[in-house]
Amino acid sequence: MDYKELVDFLVKSLVDNPDDVEINQIEGEKSTILELSVAGDDIGKVIGKHGRIARAIRTVLNAASAKSGKRVVLEILD
Repeated sequence: MDYKELVDFLVKSLVDNPDDVEINQIEGEKSTILELSVAGDDIGKVIGKHGRIARAIRTVLNAASAKSGKRVVLEILD
């Protein structure tokens, strides 16, 4: 499964400027790191109040990666 596409779909559905969404994928042996950057005015929409939306996206990623046995980490860059 391509986790980058999953996060891309979820985040572009949330933000006002979907063209400014950039995701950098870093593959490791046992983990994958996804670095997400969005437009400055959309950062609040991705994080949500008290980090609820970011936590929900991470929960979906963890559920999607459970079968593969790999750990997927989402980092939201400023």
